[in-house]
Amino acid sequence: MSQRITGFQTFDLRFPTSQQLDGSDAMNPDPDYSAAYVVLQTDTAELSGHGMTFTIGRGNELCVAAIRSLAGLLIGCDPEALMREPVTLYRRLTGDSQLRWVGPEKGVIHLAAAALINAVWDLYARKLQQPVWQLIAQMPPEQFVNCVDFRYLTDALTPGQALELLQQSQPGRQERLEYLQEHGYPSYTTSAGWLGYSDEQLREKCADLKARGWSHFKIKVGRDLNDDLRRCSVLRREMGPEAFMMVDANQVWDVPQAIEWIEQLRPFDPWFVEEPTSPDDILGHQAIAKAVRPIRIATGEMCHNRVMFKQFMQADALQVCQLDCCRLGGVNEVLAVLLLARRFDIPVCPHAGGVGLCEYVQHISMIDYLTVSGSMDGRVTEYSDHLHEHLHEPVSMRGGRYQLPQDPGYSVRFTDAALNGFSFGS
Repeated sequence: MSQRITGFQTFDLRFPTSQQLDGSDAMNPDPDYSAAYVVLQTDTAELSGHGMTFTIGRGNELCVAAIRSLAGLLIGCDPEALMREPVTLYRRLTGDSQLRWVGPEKGVIHLAAAALINAVWDLYARKLQQPVWQLIAQMPPEQFVNCVDFRYLTDALTPGQALELLQQSQPGRQERLEYLQEHGYPSYTTSAGWLGYSDEQLREKCADLKARGWSHFKIKVGRDLNDDLRRCSVLRREMGPEAFMMVDANQVWDVPQAIEWIEQLRPFDPWFVEEPTSPDDILGHQAIAKAVRPIRIATGEMCHNRVMFKQFMQADALQVCQLDCCRLGGVNEVLAVLLLARRFDIPVCPHAGGVGLCEYVQHISMIDYLTVSGSMDGRVTEYSDHLHEHLHEPVSMRGGRYQLPQDPGYSVRFTDAALNGFSFGS
C-alpha cells in the first residue's frame, strides 16, 4: 500500500552546551548545539520521517524557516515513487527555480534541503523496516548510481566509472558485514579536546576515554600558540606515544600562518590537521598540504556541495575527507562524495561534532566500508559524547567503535522530552 506525505512539523531545538564550553573552539568559543528538526507526516498515522540540520545557536530559526519553505514541495508525494529514481528527490529539493536564486546548493537553503532529503530517506527506511545503512548497502550498484546527481562531476567521475568502482567493491561484502557485526567501526573522539577545557579537564577526560577504549583523540587549537603547545603536550602525555592525535584549527589561520603554526605543532606527531584556513580556499589548502607533508590536511565539515569536494580532490588539497551529513544536500549528495573519494583514493572520516551528527554518520561510514571503499585503512569516524540522550535511537559505542545501528531509519528521531524541554522560545 502506498503512502503519501500529507504534512510536516518543524522544531527549533537548542541545547545550552555553551554553559560548560562543550564544543568550544578558536572560531566558535560559545556554541549552543542546535537542530533545525523536521517530521514528515503521512496518511498512515504510525509512519513518519525525521530529519535535521545542525547549527550552533543563533540562526537556527533561519534553517527552520527554509525547511518550511521547501517542505511544500513534498506534500502529496509518495516516498516509494521518489525512491524508484532516487536522484529525483535531490533535484526536486535543490532545483526549485525560484529558491535556487538564494542557493544554489549552498547556505541555509541547502541545509534545509539536507534536513528534508534525510527525512525522506528516514521515512522510506522506516517503511521498509531497515536502517538506512542496510537499505543502501544492499542496493545493486546500478541503483546506488541512480541516487547521485552527476551534473558538474563528469570531468572527474562519470556514472559509468562510478558503476565500475562499485562493482569492484562487491566481492567480500558479506565478510565485511560480519566484521562490522562483531567489531563495529573505529572512531576518534573530540570530547577531550574542546578549547574551553582546563588542563585538568583534559587529563580527566583523556583518562576516562582511554579507559573506554579510544586510541584516536582530537584537540582544538588556533587561539594562542603557547597555549596550544602546552595543551598538546598535556594531551600527548596523557594519551601516550602510540595513540593517534589530530588537531583542529577551525578555519582561523591565513595560509602562511597555518604553515608556520603547523610546523610548531609537528613534534606532537599530528595524524592530521583539520580546517587550517578558510573552508572555501581550495588553493590555500593545496599550498598548506604541500608545505607540511607528510602531515595530512583534513577538511569538509563546511564544504557545502559535491562540486567543492570535487575540486579539493582534483587539486590534492585535502588528504582526509570530512563530509558532513547536514552541510551536504542529504544522503544523495553524501553518496556522490563517497564515490568521488573512492575515485581519488582519499579516506572519508566524516564530521560528527554536534547533536545528531554521530547518529547520522555511523550509517555513512558503514555504507562506505560495505559498498564503496571496502576499506577501513586510514578511516575513523568522529565521535562526541554529548547529547545522545535526546534521541530515541542513540549511537551504541563499544571500545571506541560504533556498533551497527539496528533500528529502522536514519537514527535522528528526537524524544518528546527533548522537544518539550529544548524548543527555542517555548
